Amino acid sequence: MKSPVLLYIVIGGLLAVLGYFVLPAQAVSSNQALALGLIVGSIATPLLATLFGQQNASASGTDNDDNSDSKTLYVGNLPYRASEQDVKAHFSSHGTVVSVRLMKDRRTGKRKGYGFVEMQGDAELIVSTLNDTEFQDRTLKVRMAKDKQDDE
Repeated sequence: MKSPVLLYIVIGGLLAVLGYFVLPAQAVSSNQALALGLIVGSIATPLLATLFGQQNASASGTDNDDNSDSKTLYVGNLPYRASEQDVKAHFSSHGTVVSVRLMKDRRTGKRKGYGFVEMQGDAELIVSTLNDTEFQDRTLKVRMAKDKQDDE
């Protein structure tokens, strides 16, 4: 999902409604229950976003997705034992790493030896710097990623 802001707003609203109906009417007024539900929703929403791997969400429900100048790089000949954290650490010395996706075989779950690194910075310089460099005893092949083509 490209922009999960709507999902966070819906989750926050559901938590607000849940707080409204769950809190006993004798303990607090309906307006206080609704306000408490909104507060809980605004706190729980970013926590849920982090739990589901969406670190870009803020407490106000806005998406901090300002990666318009980021580029996706194809990285081939990766060691099968390399993790996303290993690749991120290797690439982070050359720019800001936005995300790392290492491809896995759907049937076996084993890594395929290639992946994609989304980075901010001068992509051409990063490609020329990291292509044909050693990483965990393998020579990396780094290129600009091609855009996905719809097979219609």
